[in-house]
Amino acid sequence: MGAGPTGLVLAIWLARFGVRLRIVDKRHDVAPESRALGVHARTLEFYRQLGFAMEVLGAGVVVPSVNLWSRGHRVVSIPFRNVGEGLTPFPFVLDFAQDEHERLLVAHLARLGVTVERDTELTTFAEENDGVRASLRTARGTTESCRCDYIAGCDGAHSAVRSTLGIQFGGGTYERLFYVADVVARGAAVDDGIHVDLDTADLLALFDMKGAGHVRLVGMVRADVRPGDEHSLTFENVGTTPIEHMRLDIERVNWFSTYRVHHRVATRFRSGRAFLLGDAAHVHSPVGAQGMNTGIGDATNLAWKLATALRGNGDDTLLDSYEIERIAFARRLVATTDRVFATATRPGRLAAFVRTRVLPLVVGALGRLVAARRWLFRTVSQIAISYHESPLSEGRAGRVRAGDRLPWVPQAGGSDDDNFAPLATLRWQVHVYGDCPTELRDVCSGLQLALHVFPWQPAMHRAGLPRNAAYLIRPDGYVALADPTATAEPLRAYATRHRLEF
Repeated sequence: MGAGPTGLVLAIWLARFGVRLRIVDKRHDVAPESRALGVHARTLEFYRQLGFAMEVLGAGVVVPSVNLWSRGHRVVSIPFRNVGEGLTPFPFVLDFAQDEHERLLVAHLARLGVTVERDTELTTFAEENDGVRASLRTARGTTESCRCDYIAGCDGAHSAVRSTLGIQFGGGTYERLFYVADVVARGAAVDDGIHVDLDTADLLALFDMKGAGHVRLVGMVRADVRPGDEHSLTFENVGTTPIEHMRLDIERVNWFSTYRVHHRVATRFRSGRAFLLGDAAHVHSPVGAQGMNTGIGDATNLAWKLATALRGNGDDTLLDSYEIERIAFARRLVATTDRVFATATRPGRLAAFVRTRVLPLVVGALGRLVAARRWLFRTVSQIAISYHESPLSEGRAGRVRAGDRLPWVPQAGGSDDDNFAPLATLRWQVHVYGDCPTELRDVCSGLQLALHVFPWQPAMHRAGLPRNAAYLIRPDGYVALADPTATAEPLRAYATRHRLEF
């Protein structure tokens, strides 16, 4: 349910796995006023597996810097273009409008033979006889009964799937009303990265878009706007002070929309044969552009597990692991972004002093440290997400623990020949960095499990991968089993324990 980025990515993965599916959305078309912009490295890594990362790159804008403004001046500028170099094939943040992003995903899904069913809405569903029976209100106004094996709620913060399940969505809503505007503008902040004004609690952030002078503004509507008036507001109602601080000259407003910011996490992400993903499972402030990327991560995590279960493969912990792995991250993310957002928007003299005087000093000092910038990149890019406590994660070899994202190692032949290239098969696989013993080759052959042996090079040691260790890699690129001995028995035992056929 739902054809935003989360639902579309889930559908693309499932279609690639050969799963029959339906994807429905009550909207008539892609919403033009979508708010999400940032596409992070981990999402681009997933898109590389699916074969269209370079197409996304060509359609977006690489962020060259992150800038803070105070008292009408740019006080901090942190270079960000290749801050994650050596950590990922995509060492940057990309700005790519969500509406264009969705259209690209719709096109790729169509190439796989799946069409989004528009103007179609879920009315109710229930589990029955090892399946799910759903009622859909179609574009023709009729009600249709649909039986499926599983249902995935990717239907946003007002999720009908979550409501039907009766799952609580605890949290709150920020008091102030926010806006997003697509504009053409002139000024020092235009065509030059991400800019955030710190002067007042009237938050304003500016993001580069494709095309000269084309930027996206995200900010607060004036505090004197009365509740209930949001549907009649125009760009004239936004807080103009931060726009003046950045000395922006707005030449044209292409579109304008208002919205409320929430911070909520569902108490469960799975109930029987129903799953919650994306905004249906968690919503939070726009800090760090985490929302859309987190939903795409949910979809990637769940897709291969559903495909495995539909083949009659894997034990009960496989589908259970979706909630275990994703809900812990969602809770941490909402708590973290809530604290940052509250600090950035809190009114009062003390809060203003911290924003305009203390924060620029601290951020400026940290921004000059390469280690601090790389830590920030690891966190924001989501390449540091791990599933150490997952029932699917076993072992450790070197600095790499089961549950970690496979560390990226560029090869001498170029990025197309790196250790991420085999992940495009979307299959379980074993990686050995160095020499592979015969017994491990034999067990991989017997299990029909792809084996990739990479000649040793110093970059592997720097990535935390010890020589001659073996790693069982999941279809989503995370380490399932790390074995420093590279022997046959741990791999064979793992497959038996989880009832996996590769």
